[in-house]
Amino acid sequence: MIYEHPEPDAPLTQGDIITGCPLVFWRHDPGQPDPRSVQSTATVVVLTQACDLAQAKAGRTLAAVVHQVRFLVDSGLLKAATIRDQVRAHRVYGWYFLPAGPGVDESLVDLRDLHTLPRSLLEQLIRAGHRTARIATPYREHLAQHFTTTYARIALPEPYPTDPDI
Repeated sequence: MIYEHPEPDAPLTQGDIITGCPLVFWRHDPGQPDPRSVQSTATVVVLTQACDLAQAKAGRTLAAVVHQVRFLVDSGLLKAATIRDQVRAHRVYGWYFLPAGPGVDESLVDLRDLHTLPRSLLEQLIRAGHRTARIATPYREHLAQHFTTTYARIALPEPYPTDPDI
């Protein structure tokens, strides 16, 4: 199974899915000179390496926003066919598919919507019962690999020129 359900007192680790996490987003409206911050809550998944969390090397954690698939489709942000044919197969950089499971709706991790959060905030949310699940190994490592591929890939500005006669 892709998900584990750790005990409420289990420590924070990579792959923890936490609901109700307070976040600040920046919004910039065209025609307005300055961006403004918008406060909201969201579901997040912890991306910070498990070893850094276990050894208390990380006072701040990296987390990505998790969106329910139904919301993305119903609001017209993504087509069901795109999710079914491309995202589920992990062919789209920046999105990671999470299937439905106990305590988790079918969701997408938005690896381009990252937030650095105080570790203590996430630990407080866990104590308050906001951890819904933990992504189990090897799926957690697959998510980490997808995250690194999203940011480590090297693209060329244009394809190499080719000799049309070959």
